[in-house]
Amino acid sequence: MLLLKKQLFLLLSQFPCTMMLTKCPFKLIKEENKGFNYYKPGDYLITGITSKIFSVLYPYDFSKWPIYRLKSMETSFFHILPFFFAVHEINQNPWLLPNITLGCSIYQTFFNARITYEAMMDLLSTGQENVPNYRCGRQKNLLAVLEEMDSELFDHISTFLGLYKIPQINFGVISHIPEQNRHFPFFYRMTPKQEPPYSAIVKLLLHFRWTWIGLLSQDNERGENFKKNLATLAVKNGICIVLSETIPTLNVDLHFGEIFVQERRKMVFFLINSQVKIILCQLDFQATAMTSGLIEHTERTYNFVEGKVWIATAFSDTSIGMFYYRVDLQHKHALFSFLTQTKRRTEYYNYNSYSSTVEHFGNKAFQCSYTRSVLSKKVWERCTEKLNQEFPPHDVVARILSEDGSSISKTVQAVAWVLSAVSFSQICKSMHIGNDCSPQIVQPWQLHQLMRNFQLHNISRDRVYLDENGVPAANFDIIHWTVFPNKSTAGVKVGSAERDVLSEVKVFINQSAIQWPTSFNKTMPSSRCSESCYPGHAKLLREGALVCCYDCSLCMEGTFSVHEDATHCEKCPDDQHSNKKRDQCISKVITFLSYKEILGLILGLFAIALSVTTAFVLGIFIKYRETPIVKANNRDLTYILLIALLLSFLTSLLFIGGPNTVTCLLRQISFSVVFSVAVSSLLAKTIMVVVAFLATKPGSTMRKWLGKSLANSIVLSCSGIQVGICIIWLGISPPFPDSDLHSQPGYILMRCNEGSVAMFYTVLSYMGFLAVICFLVAFLAHKLPGTFNEAKWITFSMLVFCSVWISFVPTYLSTKGKYMVAVQIFSILASSLGLLGCIFIPKCFVIILRPDMNTKDHLMMKN
Repeated sequence: MLLLKKQLFLLLSQFPCTMMLTKCPFKLIKEENKGFNYYKPGDYLITGITSKIFSVLYPYDFSKWPIYRLKSMETSFFHILPFFFAVHEINQNPWLLPNITLGCSIYQTFFNARITYEAMMDLLSTGQENVPNYRCGRQKNLLAVLEEMDSELFDHISTFLGLYKIPQINFGVISHIPEQNRHFPFFYRMTPKQEPPYSAIVKLLLHFRWTWIGLLSQDNERGENFKKNLATLAVKNGICIVLSETIPTLNVDLHFGEIFVQERRKMVFFLINSQVKIILCQLDFQATAMTSGLIEHTERTYNFVEGKVWIATAFSDTSIGMFYYRVDLQHKHALFSFLTQTKRRTEYYNYNSYSSTVEHFGNKAFQCSYTRSVLSKKVWERCTEKLNQEFPPHDVVARILSEDGSSISKTVQAVAWVLSAVSFSQICKSMHIGNDCSPQIVQPWQLHQLMRNFQLHNISRDRVYLDENGVPAANFDIIHWTVFPNKSTAGVKVGSAERDVLSEVKVFINQSAIQWPTSFNKTMPSSRCSESCYPGHAKLLREGALVCCYDCSLCMEGTFSVHEDATHCEKCPDDQHSNKKRDQCISKVITFLSYKEILGLILGLFAIALSVTTAFVLGIFIKYRETPIVKANNRDLTYILLIALLLSFLTSLLFIGGPNTVTCLLRQISFSVVFSVAVSSLLAKTIMVVVAFLATKPGSTMRKWLGKSLANSIVLSCSGIQVGICIIWLGISPPFPDSDLHSQPGYILMRCNEGSVAMFYTVLSYMGFLAVICFLVAFLAHKLPGTFNEAKWITFSMLVFCSVWISFVPTYLSTKGKYMVAVQIFSILASSLGLLGCIFIPKCFVIILRPDMNTKDHLMMKN
């Protein structure tokens, strides 16, 4: 198709260039747009395709008079000289490529796909005409193509080179190429990805707690992918992108004025939003020029005072010079960028310090001429390097090769080493078979096998690793760019983003190394929708609001948060509880009823005092055991009852103090058995009163029941049943020491777990059953005649006993911890004191104070 077009134009060129009287008039005008090509001759050529010049292009338009397609043709030698310097160093090395000289050919594509295609046509056409596969005139042995194209232009280059199996090597500082390397078998990459992982960007924002940000992305497919992937990860981490705009490409001039006005309005919207102080930028060289130009023009027009923090995902050194030249980084704005750790850089960068030297050398080093002007033929401005040209000072050359030129120098050296290896292998092969030892011409396809090995060697040497997609990647330094009064800028390392052994990205920041501009009062700016939630609080999302707009809620009891802006409160361990501020957990207080507390001490003293009193009463009854009032109503039962009451007072001491295995086993068992013996003794006393009354009747058969055997049988049988229940309890589920961590906030309640609650209440129920039977029998017998009738005192004592234990159950269930134990001790002491006071105080009164009443005559007389 291209040949047909050229033939058609050649035929038309034979006619005068005047308006032809045809149905569709068409006037042929010679195309005078120029392309740029810088050339250094050599035995083998390394072609470089680069875009570092801004020249706004007009589109083809057949409805208007043809005009120059390139509006601006300014050039810069910063991106051209690294190729020539690197090739010069290689040619100066007599051991690397003996008898072989390298040349280079550099094309500028102006970020335009059309010119990229034309450059590819020119480099693949070895003749005077741009006809591929036709060799006539220009002779050049093309080895490889070095490029730094974006993803859109990458496809255009690969389409051409893939047909000829020419190695395509990417050296771009900020080049965004597809990650599917399997689709491009002749493509090699000598530099790692320059954009950091999305997780590193998010962690950087979270470190400074910047959650209310703006986003500038490129107006292409890569920009859309960047925006989509970053927004997804940002939302998961509570970061809101509240402003999102795109940066257009600068390749059309027809409506450039309207585009610039529209983009300036977007930039105004970014700069006037005082709440959004952080702007994340996806910038390449072209986008940097557009963004910095818009910032400069907008601030100059509207005189904005507030500054912003600009975070660039990747920056070339040329882009940095362009950005700080237009944007006030000393007083107003702050600029951060990510830089791969494999890239060498100098500390200070001063664009103006040596730019004039480079431009002066570039203008003198090349002799430019135009290709022959023929209709329908691309006109190229070819600039050939002059011979014996004096190089600029060594520090300028070193500067160029140490910045963006470092990747170019490494890539050119890689091609030279591969060429040397292939040439050497050809010489060895020709010597082995006895042919001429002169080297053969190396074809581009012969470089592939060694290029793959060299690529892997380069990766391992420069601390570069392969990511999950097999793409070379590296760790990053986080750079803060600061401008000094002498117009020099320092790239200060303030942090890093590195992968650990688990391939997780970790970000480290040294905030003390950051010098914030004066517009931020030399302090870190804040960019948030809501104020931070202090430790002890958790974020409470607002209904219908963005994820970074929230309220703060105090953590509940038993939970805590130690970090600001915690998403939720953590639960304290079981043995700890949260403090009043809810920002930490403290150990719970271990509590139990002890003698060190007033309550435990009082109950213990009462128990001892009542035990002594009971022992004193028992001593009185033993001393006066032969008196009628003691001998009445079965003296042995009286002793048994007093001993049981004495033991009941002492058993209450088992409930005071820290629980252990022995005390937990003895507490309830001893208490229930002792009380069963006491109640059984009272029941036996009451029954003996009834039997004695019935035995006094003439001809009664109850006389045979009088005696100790009946009383002993009642005590043994009734208390024996309780002993059996306790044995079953111990066999099934015995009590054991336990701790209650949750009943009372802030405390660990040390207690005795009853083991089986059912058995515990069975024991109490049986004891209550005995008390009820005793009360009923005593109530029925309290009006029986007789001086020695104790039934009325037993009735009153059992009334007190039942009242205490009936009120015990709900009170016991409604209390916790040591107060539950205190309730049971109080019930034991009160019920035992009731029995002791109701039954024995009247008798002690007679024995001690009224001995005249303690005689048989007096009792018989009263009867």
